[in-house]
Amino acid sequence: MVAERRELAGMLAELTPEQWGAPSLCAGWRVREVLAHMTMPFRMSAAQFALGMAKARGNFDRMADRQARADTAKLSDAELLASLRDNVEHPWRPPGGGTGGALSHDVIHGLDISVALGLERRPPVDRIGLILGSMRDKNVRYFGTDLSGVRLEANDLDWSLGEGAPLRGNAQDLLLVVCGRRLPADLLEGAAAARFSGGETGREAGRDAGRDAGRDAGGTDLS
Repeated sequence: MVAERRELAGMLAELTPEQWGAPSLCAGWRVREVLAHMTMPFRMSAAQFALGMAKARGNFDRMADRQARADTAKLSDAELLASLRDNVEHPWRPPGGGTGGALSHDVIHGLDISVALGLERRPPVDRIGLILGSMRDKNVRYFGTDLSGVRLEANDLDWSLGEGAPLRGNAQDLLLVVCGRRLPADLLEGAAAARFSGGETGREAGRDAGRDAGRDAGGTDLS
């Protein structure tokens, strides 16, 4: 987890102003909103969190979206980056998610940025394996991803999920498929590839930011 945060900070430090303002895989969120969401737990007290939830009428997705937009309105990109860099060893864990949940949160959202921008940075495959290895059917149901008739097969890791026509890709890209992201078309192979590809991102696309934020931060094995 510490290594992932440190490496993400290094990657983000190299971004141009245009990249900071580019779309991420979370539709409606630019790169800076994703980082604001990732670092929200470092800035928000339990009381502030409870107040935000009350204002959002208990809807975490709505609260997370509002908070990300509020934070980017008042914090510069440099300040958001400092929030990550200064908290690489922060003890935050998502409720019910433990250390594995914190790792999942950072890895998934880091990929929301790097894949959308077409960057070369890839988390070590064994780090992705820790997340995929903890995955259960409930995780797929939680993200609402329809994998019917599809068998995910990683080409860089001994991992598969589901039954049906093979859908192959790197482990990190299949993790994003499970999380409901739509990927650049050239990252997946198989008859069902188009089903999980083709949205708009900094290169291509994503889906509802508030829902993704809530699902990646709430207490599940994946986040």
